[in-house]
Amino acid sequence: MLSRKIDTSQGRMDFLESPGNGTPVVFLHGNSTCRDVFRHQFETTLATTQHLVAIDLLGHGQSDDAREPQQAYTVPGYAATLIEALRSLDITRAVLVGWSLGGHISLEMIGQGFDAAGVMLIGAPPIKPGILGMVRGFQTQLDLLLATKRVLTAHEINRFARACVGEKHAAQFHDAIARTDRRARPILGRGLMAGLGVDQRWIVENLSTPIAVVNGSEEPFVRLGHVAGIAYETLWDHRCHIIDGVGHAPFLEAPERFNPLLFRFLDDINSSRIDTPTRPQIRTVA
Repeated sequence: MLSRKIDTSQGRMDFLESPGNGTPVVFLHGNSTCRDVFRHQFETTLATTQHLVAIDLLGHGQSDDAREPQQAYTVPGYAATLIEALRSLDITRAVLVGWSLGGHISLEMIGQGFDAAGVMLIGAPPIKPGILGMVRGFQTQLDLLLATKRVLTAHEINRFARACVGEKHAAQFHDAIARTDRRARPILGRGLMAGLGVDQRWIVENLSTPIAVVNGSEEPFVRLGHVAGIAYETLWDHRCHIIDGVGHAPFLEAPERFNPLLFRFLDDINSSRIDTPTRPQIRTVA
């Protein structure tokens, strides 16, 4: 694996890259975490057969804090900087694997013209801009408010980590949450409430690119019924996948069940075995 920095107009971004070939697969992490959440995917044979890239968002992990936070820490801002960073790596087409905030950024990147060979959304409901879209896509609960709070106490850091990655992995991400630029969360929240960014629901209802949707059955933030009720244009496997017994980060909490889905999705894209689905249904992965 190669870890290095990319210079962008908003600051240097840190990324991890595998030596594999073929269509790049870009992993985008969630709010207040870092690229390390995807370690169970980089530890597989996929890293030798595909060109994997995981990037720390600005203000997160080992990347710089943004030079212009009010612009960079919105969903459109994150997307624009990521497109800039990927172009520096000569990546103009890729499969996007977006978790939580990373999923919303993936759809925004597509709206900004990035050529996605496919997109996998994890813990990221495609929402319409503004407050109503957020209410329909997300559950109303206290832990979600922590995602927009400027300063988190030690207790709140632990609580947010448990909600995001589960009890078993929470302690591993305390430092990542604490490190996050304290300006990032409230700016993101205000941008979402103001309706900044593309209509994500329209994107998935009209996009010809294959879309995979994977969530945990114990998802704490996303309204799974809302996700399943969307008329996706090209929903992979004709259904939304639910991994039983896990929460917001199934790729970390149950990689032995998540990774086969990812492998099969990428194989279908590489082999062009994608067809047009019927209306989505929920499927439980045992």
